[in-house]
Amino acid sequence: MLKNLDVATIKCRRLSDKKRIVRKISLILFLLLVSFLTKAQKVDSIYFHLYTDSLKKGTHNYINVDGKMSDGTWRPLTSKELTFISSDCQFSGNELVLPPDYKGEKITVKVVLKDNPSLWRETTIWVKRKPDPDRLPSSREIMKER
Repeated sequence: MLKNLDVATIKCRRLSDKKRIVRKISLILFLLLVSFLTKAQKVDSIYFHLYTDSLKKGTHNYINVDGKMSDGTWRPLTSKELTFISSDCQFSGNELVLPPDYKGEKITVKVVLKDNPSLWRETTIWVKRKPDPDRLPSSREIMKER
């Protein structure tokens, strides 16, 4: 009877060891799959999607750049993924800082993907010429003009 108990205990332990091995292998395969899928999402192309048609002097002008991923989805890109280069002014993150006394008519902005420097995009953005009005016209004033 003692022999039968020992055989049963050994079989149970072997089965338990096999389950542990299968779990470890499954976990390793799962982690490999997850790491493969996360690395598979690469930036295929980059595009400017500007919020305005001109830059304002004396302000921080946000330069919006989106990346089209290899799976077709879009993702906003920041200075973590991109290097921002300007023909005249300085960048602070994604923001182009124009001093109030800036004299130029336009600024050329170039962005370069840090992971793949051969992927870049460049655009020219005009600087706003007219100053902002101190007061916006009321709806009555607008209707009178028409």
